[in-house]
Amino acid sequence: MIKPRLFTPGPTDVPPEVLIEMAKPIFHHRTERFRKMLAAVNASLKKLLMTGNDVLTLAGSGTCGMEAAIACAVPRDRKVLVANGGKFGERWGKVARAYGLDVDEVKLQWGTALEPETVRQKLSSGDYGAVVVVHSETSTATACDLQAIGEVVAGTDAILLADCITSAGALPLRTDEWHVDVVAAGSQKAFMLPPGLAFVAVSEKAWKNVESIKAPAFYLDLAAYRKALAGNDMPYTAPVSLIRGLKVSLEMIHEVGIEKIWTRTACLARATRAAAEALGMKVFSQRPSDSVTAILYPQGVGDEFRKQLREKYGCSVAGGQDELKGRAFRVSHMGYVDPLDALGLIAAVEYTLADLGVQVHLGAGVTAAMEVLKDWQ
Repeated sequence: MIKPRLFTPGPTDVPPEVLIEMAKPIFHHRTERFRKMLAAVNASLKKLLMTGNDVLTLAGSGTCGMEAAIACAVPRDRKVLVANGGKFGERWGKVARAYGLDVDEVKLQWGTALEPETVRQKLSSGDYGAVVVVHSETSTATACDLQAIGEVVAGTDAILLADCITSAGALPLRTDEWHVDVVAAGSQKAFMLPPGLAFVAVSEKAWKNVESIKAPAFYLDLAAYRKALAGNDMPYTAPVSLIRGLKVSLEMIHEVGIEKIWTRTACLARATRAAAEALGMKVFSQRPSDSVTAILYPQGVGDEFRKQLREKYGCSVAGGQDELKGRAFRVSHMGYVDPLDALGLIAAVEYTLADLGVQVHLGAGVTAAMEVLKDWQ
């Protein structure tokens, strides 16, 4: 029997403590018990995202949260600047167009990120009401300088919406300090939960937009969630078991400390990149994200690598998308993962490459990773 190990950038592995909590008997959501639980969860979410604003919890994936923000907070009479540097930046442009918005899409070379100066130049016209960026583009394993972009947008009357689905809880993210008006995240990444919850933090600047827009939405109407949250409730049927698990996972995160988790995530990412290079492989991104690493296959190797890695060694990693399909694999460093997990995966990668006929020095990747992981704390 081979123990399955999940290294995909969503869903990620879920701790046993969280699974056990979610397996407990269900209880009704229109109760004081649920309201107390939701209040505790909201306080923990605010602490994790470093915001003084309430964080809305929606039943749905991260896409649900981003769509709600685009539908409800982006002005209809002005342009929206969308950074498209991968599959998810591309998605937010499609969502914005679906709501009839005037989209100016900045198409970026995969593996690069939107530059703050580009945002500055665009917004100088005064034509834009919102900027949409992906903090950590999962498809390319690329991070943007969200802090610098936030500083640029803050000097205008536009709002900044950030897809933080693979950054919240893994990468440094200071929502209020960085002037990010909307942060959207999802449960199945660094929050260490199954898919099914979206989190949306909204600034007062963005709420002014929400209040003035008649959003073409019902279930995704952020105003309804804000009204319900004032009474520590949700406007529609709450996913009680997921929120129970969320309470436990957030307690686990805060027991370690979010800033230490940022440091640990970065250490795992550096170790993985060092291992890949030691094995003669290239890291894809020019601005690598610490939450997920994209590694190009050696010449002559394709997605049979992932199949062999999973079936023989029990390790599941993600494949490349679009132009990276069949050319790369992606490894998560988010959530419930530690140095021994990382070293085990790297050893399995070495074995798999050797199985496929690649000339590798077994142990080279593990040794390189171990040198980096000495800094683990």
